[in-house]
Amino acid sequence: MTSTVNIPFDNSFSQLPEQFYTRQDPVPVAAPKLIKVNEGLATLMGIDPAALKSEDGVQMLAGNSVPNGASPLAMVYAGHQFGGWSPRLGDGRAILLGETVGTDGIRRDIHLKGSGRTPYSRGGDGRAWLGPVLREYVISEAMAALDIPTTRALAAVETGNKILREEGPLPGAIITRVAQSHIRVGTFQYHYSQGNKDNLRILANYVIDRHYPEAKQAQNPYRALIEMVMDKQARLIAKWMQVGFIHGVMNTDNMSVAGETIDFGPCAFMDTYHPGTVFSSIDHAGRYAWAKQPGMAHWNLSQFAQSLLPILHEDAQVAVGIGQETIDEFQDIFSNYYFEGFGKKLGLITLQHGDPDFIGDNLKLLSDNEVDFTLFFRHLTGYARSNLGQDQGAEDQSDQDHKEKLQNLFKEPEALTTWLQQWQARQDQEEASTEERLEIMHTSNPIFIPRNHQVEAIIQAAVAGDYAPFEQLHSILSAPFTEQPDNAHYEVPPKPEEVVHATFCGT
Repeated sequence: MTSTVNIPFDNSFSQLPEQFYTRQDPVPVAAPKLIKVNEGLATLMGIDPAALKSEDGVQMLAGNSVPNGASPLAMVYAGHQFGGWSPRLGDGRAILLGETVGTDGIRRDIHLKGSGRTPYSRGGDGRAWLGPVLREYVISEAMAALDIPTTRALAAVETGNKILREEGPLPGAIITRVAQSHIRVGTFQYHYSQGNKDNLRILANYVIDRHYPEAKQAQNPYRALIEMVMDKQARLIAKWMQVGFIHGVMNTDNMSVAGETIDFGPCAFMDTYHPGTVFSSIDHAGRYAWAKQPGMAHWNLSQFAQSLLPILHEDAQVAVGIGQETIDEFQDIFSNYYFEGFGKKLGLITLQHGDPDFIGDNLKLLSDNEVDFTLFFRHLTGYARSNLGQDQGAEDQSDQDHKEKLQNLFKEPEALTTWLQQWQARQDQEEASTEERLEIMHTSNPIFIPRNHQVEAIIQAAVAGDYAPFEQLHSILSAPFTEQPDNAHYEVPPKPEEVVHATFCGT
């Protein structure tokens, strides 16, 4: 069935050889019903939001019809999953409809997730239930509002089908997600494992043309490709950590070469800070804990570099040397992004020699006192606003209020008092103006994050037929740095009985 919804497709991935995908339409569903359309994103992509909300649009978003100009396919890739090699994965429950070039000049994929079985489903049903769809919608859009590179949510629909999971039959849903591409480290690994040097070169050239055209000017474009992907990933992981985000499934098939956050399965945001925090129910060994994410990114990028060895240099030993030398730069690149970002959260604009230790000591203080990660930096920003620049250490009532809020987070408030004295001494060495420092702290320290218990609450409400909590949480998270007095209760960490200890994959 053909949809009349007008989408300005400009497809390129489907022009690659068919070893890169399997052409397939989405599998129709019983009775689709619209949950939400992201009107701003649709408009940016040159798509009429009203058309997506129409009956014809909903049928298209559910996979019951295919729009003109689409080229539906399921992408093939491989990957290391929790360190174990899987030689053939691919889009097991998703269909790439095609690509558009937005009004901002950016090319984006349109991807239906939960759209039925494909040749890569590996025994699965190819579907998604409502919970993971709402989770991805809320968290991916929250990430975008936090200025963290991410896939986006264009729309979500109910399918009218029941999906059988361990908990029993659950309401089915489909999310339409958007990305600058869905090419992963695992895509390169697949063609490397197939021993197909020509396809590796085709894929690498495609990614360079689409994402990193400046690499074509380098002496070795494929080395430049590794460097550019590595830089994007280092920046991304640092940004994750600076808001307490834990991806949960940092497998190589979930690492985008475009440098975007992809796959919001068992991901979560920390409440109480601890570097070993894990939420994923399948991460039994803590492989992807908060503090281990940089090391895992390094490992994944090593697999990426290995996949490019056949085209890095004709001499295999020289290729290995180039790849290793390039990947060895990751730690320094990541550290620069990490400490720069955490410095901004503390109001440190120009990092000094001792600042990495100061930042590390601060995080240890939070861990030792079991402090809420987001609230600490949120209240430090308020304290800084009333404290920085005052003459001769004078304090007003507002200053005292912010200090009290900080102290209430700590088991040992005197430890905070000592640290604040050190922080003030370090602030006194800053050359940037007070206004500049406060603005950077404000835009680095969100007030609202998608806390796990809040996400679970909106899912439970939606399963019962109430989408109002979903709409409210999504609205609040669209302005994470803005004071919202009427919604201040969304800042609050979970009560003991509300704490979410484990998050789950959506498959």
